[in-house]
Amino acid sequence: MGGNSPCASCKLLRRRCAKDCVFAPYFPSDDPHKFAIVHKVFGASNVSKMLQELPVHQRADAVSSLVYEANARVRDPVYGCVGAISYLQNQVSQLQMQLAVAQAEILCIQMQHEPVMPTPQMDPEDKSFLLQNSLPQYLNFGSSSNVIQYDSLKRETIFEDMIS
Repeated sequence: MGGNSPCASCKLLRRRCAKDCVFAPYFPSDDPHKFAIVHKVFGASNVSKMLQELPVHQRADAVSSLVYEANARVRDPVYGCVGAISYLQNQVSQLQMQLAVAQAEILCIQMQHEPVMPTPQMDPEDKSFLLQNSLPQYLNFGSSSNVIQYDSLKRETIFEDMIS
């Protein structure tokens, strides 16, 4: 910045803002909290070293990451960003599990409402056709407990297929 208004870091550190101040482009004077939190967590000297070691085109992203990490450290001094990431990963896992259960239930309901089709003539060597198309008909002939057992077995199989 130089001259008129010092950057947020130079204001906080109470020093004159030089023309080539490494902080000036990333910590403007109108947002002092941004530098204050980064300074509190990392220290001005460390931030300065980090920024000087990076190419100019990567510095803005680095500052953004430092601000995010500093805010996370203030909220959770032990885990910081890792705590937030772990929380979000657990939430994603729970939602994926709920989605898989919901999809399995939808498939089970769809299977219960499918009309029973008459068995067409088939090739005696095509045993997969019998397993895929006729097995539900044979299982439904028995008592209602067979239907329940088949439905729960099918639901577990569908659920396992969705998870893996």
